[in-house]
Amino acid sequence: MAVNINTVYTTVLYILNKEQRGYIPPAEFNSLATQVQDEIFQSYFPDGNQVNRPNQQNIQNDTEFFNMFKDVAYKLYPFERDAVFTYNVANLGWIWASESATPLYKPGEIISTYNTTNPQYDSITQLVSRSDYNKITQSKLTSPTNQYPICYTTQTTTVVAPLTVQQLNIKVTPLPNVLTINCLFKPTNPSWEFNVGTLGQYVYDATNSTNLELDVSEQTNIIIRILKYAGVIINDPTIIQTATAEAQKVEVNEKS
Repeated sequence: MAVNINTVYTTVLYILNKEQRGYIPPAEFNSLATQVQDEIFQSYFPDGNQVNRPNQQNIQNDTEFFNMFKDVAYKLYPFERDAVFTYNVANLGWIWASESATPLYKPGEIISTYNTTNPQYDSITQLVSRSDYNKITQSKLTSPTNQYPICYTTQTTTVVAPLTVQQLNIKVTPLPNVLTINCLFKPTNPSWEFNVGTLGQYVYDATNSTNLELDVSEQTNIIIRILKYAGVIINDPTIIQTATAEAQKVEVNEKS
């Protein structure tokens, strides 16, 4: 479940205005919310690695709702989905071609489908370095097959007027008919949108606003982190210190 952008913004304003410490306009708030959402999203990967250590030592608490590694993995589920790549003849590789979609963050399991053969193969494809790819494909003994394909990744530059964009390019051998990859996508940037009321006030526009896509359990963490940045903007060290201390308490509690 996503975090409501209006709830976060009104809470931040309430805390800031309680003692007349300042005001964060919508444009600045949207920038802070985007930064904080990205920070929290990025933190899941080192956090997941850290809390997975008890799994490796077989001391993880596996009680329902109290397994920390599963909790971190659960928070990533909304950003995980299969992406069908498009073959680009010019690059002789498979690219993620949708610029309008949420940016692809990290590829996971790669499935190469060979549907013109009998039987059809949906093969897990091994991702290797370009150097290893060249060595493996040039050897008759290790040459990849439809059952055991290999691939490597590069970046390709594509012009999407008026911009030049970088795209993930995947070279697969043997060449499949379809390439599907289980990918993680970055969260959509949040945005608190508004209409101007009769008195010149900002009125929340739920239709055109974009909620934070992080799990609802992150709401307190989001508010605290935004307040920390807000303290920098309005040059109030008290807010920075208080928010930083609270953020550290949350982090220690989650990882202890």
